Amino acid sequence: MKNIVIIDGCRTPFLKSGGAYIDLMSYQLGQFAIKGLLTKTGLDPKLVDSVTMGTVISNVRTSNVAREAALGAGIPNTTPCHTVTQACISANRAIATGIMEIIAGQAEIVIAGGVENTSDTPIGYKKAMRKKLFKAQKLKGFGDTLKFVFSLRPGDFLPDRPKVAEYSTNRTMGQDCEILVSQHQVGREEQDDFAARSHQKAGEAMKAGHFKEEMVEVNLPPKFKVINTDNGVRPDTTKEKISKLKPAFDKTNGSLTAANSSFLTDGAAAVLIMTEEKAKELGLQPKARVVDFVFTGQDLDDELLLGPTYATAKILKKTGMKLEDMDVIEFHEAFAGQILANIKCLASDDFAKKNLGRDQAVGKVPMDRFNLWGGSLSIGHPFGATGARLVTTASNRLIKEKGRYALIAACAAGAHGHAMILENYQS
Repeated sequence: MKNIVIIDGCRTPFLKSGGAYIDLMSYQLGQFAIKGLLTKTGLDPKLVDSVTMGTVISNVRTSNVAREAALGAGIPNTTPCHTVTQACISANRAIATGIMEIIAGQAEIVIAGGVENTSDTPIGYKKAMRKKLFKAQKLKGFGDTLKFVFSLRPGDFLPDRPKVAEYSTNRTMGQDCEILVSQHQVGREEQDDFAARSHQKAGEAMKAGHFKEEMVEVNLPPKFKVINTDNGVRPDTTKEKISKLKPAFDKTNGSLTAANSSFLTDGAAAVLIMTEEKAKELGLQPKARVVDFVFTGQDLDDELLLGPTYATAKILKKTGMKLEDMDVIEFHEAFAGQILANIKCLASDDFAKKNLGRDQAVGKVPMDRFNLWGGSLSIGHPFGATGARLVTTASNRLIKEKGRYALIAACAAGAHGHAMILENYQS
């Protein structure tokens, strides 16, 4: 197989929903990330063979958000672009698609990543009103218009507010995580402790300038306000401070709160992928080599958030590697409880035998290698972009920490999982 390498990654600052990005459309955020990546790497936009972006909340006006973002960033209109969606691993899917395009000989240079602007979520009418409006397109004359007007009821004008819930079970991800932590006996104190760790680690990384290396400054018109930092990181967070918060999903017996759950976030991220041969030809220094990747599907009833466990087990078996071989580990932090449950499952012989078809546990996750620059709980989680942030952060950590292999893993709605192994190219 061709050696596929990661040249570099770039992301916008991640902001809490309803903030400074509220007047932007998703494609504009994607445009900032792609343009920042081109500037950072010095790549001629004309050399890009393909652009793939992931997103979850699609706007019907820009359904192929990859195309609009690419054109806005200066990619020629002769470069094909397409958009993919797979919930929280949409950017992971976009990157995997780009890799497969290169392997198949369809492209040599690919930009892949994702974007999400939850602040610009389309809100429509309920089905009854939509049916009336659809039929209204065929109205003829004043009489028909009058009939239509008198058919309307006050309730027709109520918005159909989107719900972050699993369609097949009608449960929110928070409700599913409450089930998960109950099953695996993950307590509130453990969750708050991990959430505080995430913010503290992100604060340290921010202070050390690690995020500046992967971020592009955003200038918002008309006053061109400068945005150059994430606004969700709270370095002074402690377990004691957040232990006072009330449960957010199960108000009576729950342990998940606003502090130990990831927050709605706006942002975009992109990575530059190509063959090793092409990188040498262009004089570009890769950061990492893609060893392999996998996707998984689990039971929607009680395994919705166990994607990292299943995907990690699958990729380690596929590559013949072990968890202890990984010098850098980056997991998507949907919830502190989700992370802790996965860590327990990975270390459990019983879970391995019953669920993974293994004789023994996958292994104990070394916390001195795990999410050392924080994670989605602190940095934020733009659904469609997180996967590209994980790849960028893992690649940068490998170089900073002089490690050889990095493991990336994430869960996603639909009970999906993803894992990827990267190798430090400089090693």
